[in-house]
Amino acid sequence: MKTVGLDVGSTTIKALVDEDGRSLWQDYRRHGTRQAEMVLEFLTRIGAECGLEPGRDRVFLTGSGAGLIAPLLGGKFVQEVVAVAAAVEKLHPEVNFVSEIGGEDMKTLFFTDAGAGKSKQVYMQSACSGGTGTFIEKTARKLQVDPERLAQMPYEGMDLHKISSKCGIFAEADANTLVKSGVPVEEIIASLFEAVVYQNLATLTKGNTPQPQVLLLGGPNLFFRGLQQAWRHHLGKLWTERGIAGAPEDLIRVPQEALYYACLGCIEVARGEPAAGVYTGTDKLRWWIEVGQHEHKAREGARGLVRDGAEFEHFIHCYGEERATAAAATPAARAAPAFVGCDFGSTTAKAVVLSASRELLASCYAPSNGNPIEDAKALMREIRGAGFERIAALGVTGYGKDLLKDIVGADQAVVETVAHATAALHYHPDADVICDVGGCDVKIMILRQGTVADFRLNSQCSSGNGAFLQGVAERYGVPLDQYAERAFEAKAIPSLAMGCGVFLQSDIVNQQRKGWSREEIMASLAAVLPLNVWVYAGQLQNLAAAGRKFVLQGGTHRNLAVVKAQVDFIRDKVPGAEIVVHPYSGEAGAIGAALCALDAARDGDASRFRGFELIESLEYASTTNEHTTCHWCPVNCKRTFIDVRLPDGQGRPWSKVPLTTGWERVISGNSCPKGLLEDANEMKVVKQTLEEARRAFPNIAELVREGAFKKARVAA
Repeated sequence: MKTVGLDVGSTTIKALVDEDGRSLWQDYRRHGTRQAEMVLEFLTRIGAECGLEPGRDRVFLTGSGAGLIAPLLGGKFVQEVVAVAAAVEKLHPEVNFVSEIGGEDMKTLFFTDAGAGKSKQVYMQSACSGGTGTFIEKTARKLQVDPERLAQMPYEGMDLHKISSKCGIFAEADANTLVKSGVPVEEIIASLFEAVVYQNLATLTKGNTPQPQVLLLGGPNLFFRGLQQAWRHHLGKLWTERGIAGAPEDLIRVPQEALYYACLGCIEVARGEPAAGVYTGTDKLRWWIEVGQHEHKAREGARGLVRDGAEFEHFIHCYGEERATAAAATPAARAAPAFVGCDFGSTTAKAVVLSASRELLASCYAPSNGNPIEDAKALMREIRGAGFERIAALGVTGYGKDLLKDIVGADQAVVETVAHATAALHYHPDADVICDVGGCDVKIMILRQGTVADFRLNSQCSSGNGAFLQGVAERYGVPLDQYAERAFEAKAIPSLAMGCGVFLQSDIVNQQRKGWSREEIMASLAAVLPLNVWVYAGQLQNLAAAGRKFVLQGGTHRNLAVVKAQVDFIRDKVPGAEIVVHPYSGEAGAIGAALCALDAARDGDASRFRGFELIESLEYASTTNEHTTCHWCPVNCKRTFIDVRLPDGQGRPWSKVPLTTGWERVISGNSCPKGLLEDANEMKVVKQTLEEARRAFPNIAELVREGAFKKARVAA
């Protein structure tokens, strides 16, 4: 008799086949939300290769998706913690602490001697992606680190930076900040490993001390060398502090079968229940895949993004035509002075070239390489390659603008809201509302008579931004340029909760368990995006009061599924609203920066642009250590010093991190302006300047208050 142990997880499916204590077959694969389909494929293969027979052999299932599938197979459902504990007790009776990290959950188990056996304490987290495999992989994809390289990246010997370990969304924001600061990718990944271990120890140990022996299970613990090193470092440090003897290298084990312990536990549980889990074949599972889940979706879900073919054709006619492209620049236009705008965003870097008459001559749009200086080099390389040699003015905007302004010699460093408003009004001067959905933020600008009267910005939560959609698409193996095509295929969609990105991620996992496909979930994400943009992020309960003409821009609005959802939502709230998509939605910020630079250049000042050759040859180095930490206040920001070789660099020989002449320093990672200063002499100069400004421009309200409450002098 054969026994199958199936682990139907949130991201992968694992299976083992056992016969009388011998392992016959094992495999694991990502299911891409098609849990039932992948289980059917596994069972079909097992039947063909091992002779699995209904009525004789047994199937025991565990994992987040097993509860729905087990009854369809006649199988027995085993809670995953019970399964893991059963395998550990059988195979490793000496182990006292287990950490298992999965794709979207994590758990710790404590085994304590109690009489003849051991008692168990179990702690599990599945509501947030912080500290899980998905948390690591999502950030690695953003940094363009491929899985093979990620698996080999170290923790030992790396400078570490603060990354929030409590919430996956805040962790992503911290990683974005490090990227913008020019921190090396290797240090960010090491800091991620640090955050994962800290999250597990701080949240899931509940004050208990993990005692040796220790077992690390799950894919992340098995595949990521740096994560293993982080575990050994922290547990070794903890044991030293608490007087526990032993070397972490000997007391912390990662078994070769770390992926399959839930499957092994299912088989162990099956040995104690010889009459349970008799396999009934795959007929009911096939029925569920072909009929049942579709009936369920029709009852429980909403209609897709489009009602029928006619509605789709009408939408494509209005919004789906080819986006505007830059005019083909003539040789004369290339030879004339050009005005360049660059937008160094969190996920992409964009650049445009304008003529003196404000005509768009060229544009480039590329994923960020995770380093603003390298992004600047790549953009300038493309601009020069397009034949533009004479730069009359350069404007920069986006997250990297402050770091790069002096390095590349920008004439204008433009605040993002100003850049996007300028770009929108250039093409749509009668706009009432501008909605910019970027990679990691959402900006809403409300205009009155061509001037921004109010704006809303959300940059701390991924809910409603493009990176969240991109992350889900990548997890499902769908290229971003195919997102809309796949989403429009969905005939019905599940209901996802508006609001916090963490809860939204948890909701997606729940819908996967119910059998919703990746196309349907992607369509539902597009459908809920307007709620997150306008209600959750923008806090606009009365959209009609904002205006009648809406301009949609930002790279996320290149996605037609998002545009369709936005159009439907706005017209439902504002009947008769005029909704337009910016002709260059992805490059709008760069266009705004170029327009601001062009306007400023009318004063006739020569451009500060340092030249293509110098930018291409830029040398730089990043330092983050105890000498870069800011001590001007109790926050103690762990800053990064980015030192760049420039012809006019003044150097800083007096610094704790000395810098010779010919180098210039940019400081990042500070949370306030004081962090831009290194020593007391600099602070004295700044304070003196501020005092002079106060004397020249006194605070009138403060003077009035002092005069009103001045103690009156009584005459003798």
